[in-house]
Amino acid sequence: MSSTYGGHTGPFPTRSSTGWVLLSAAWAAALVSTFAALFIGEVMGMTPCQLCWYQRILMFPLAVMLGMAAYCNDRRGAVYSLPFALGGIALASYHSALVAGWVPQWWIPCGAGPSCSDQKLVILGDIQIPWLSLLAFAAIAVLLLFYLKKSAHENQ
Repeated sequence: MSSTYGGHTGPFPTRSSTGWVLLSAAWAAALVSTFAALFIGEVMGMTPCQLCWYQRILMFPLAVMLGMAAYCNDRRGAVYSLPFALGGIALASYHSALVAGWVPQWWIPCGAGPSCSDQKLVILGDIQIPWLSLLAFAAIAVLLLFYLKKSAHENQ
């Protein structure tokens, strides 16, 4: 009996394809980013700014959705996750531009609470947290795009 997953007859597809590796790598990036954000906020006691909260809102579901997609090697999970990753790229790019001073002061969205443009946390000397967020979202988006391209060719 053949199925839509390329001939596998069990409830889940086999994990022998490299597509599973791409999904697992995207999931690992989302999981590490989620735990890092929780560590910074809960253990180190740093209150996130408004843009950091929005980035968390987009990253935290990725850790769950991509974990389920990787476990089942399910293309739909990648399709559903891609808008979250692209939205995260947009927010993290804007946040990085704020930290770099490329955005005029009247464009800064933060009100009460920590400033979005005056970041105090750096890692490894001079790496800002919004830059790491941008890197994580971009890596996830690239991995998902490669996976979607690969899975589209396999289903033809």
